Amino acid sequence: MVSTQDDEFNQLREQRRLALQKQLEQQAAQQADAEVKAQEAQIASQNLDAAMKTLLSPEARSRLSAISLATPERSQMIKQTIFQLHAEGKLKAVMNDEQLKQLLLSQSKSRRSASIRRI
Repeated sequence: MVSTQDDEFNQLREQRRLALQKQLEQQAAQQADAEVKAQEAQIASQNLDAAMKTLLSPEARSRLSAISLATPERSQMIKQTIFQLHAEGKLKAVMNDEQLKQLLLSQSKSRRSASIRRI
């Protein structure tokens, strides 16, 4: 009777050990995938930054870096738009500060259309 209890206990212990090992392997795989995705995103961001050096004038780059400090997501979206314009052939010369301002105005939410009425 004692040996059957020991056998059952050992069997349960082995099942638990295998379950924990499988869980650890899954966590390690998820962490490795997350690291690979983060590294790919960083490389893409670096490539986009390198492209901005050739596509934007120094003044436009300065304006874009100021935007990046305030809202990094918006800056990334603008960079992608500029790169897309270049890839489509719509941006043939280096984009200057005035052209960047026009792009920013076209992408910004319309704040000027809001009106305040007094009652």
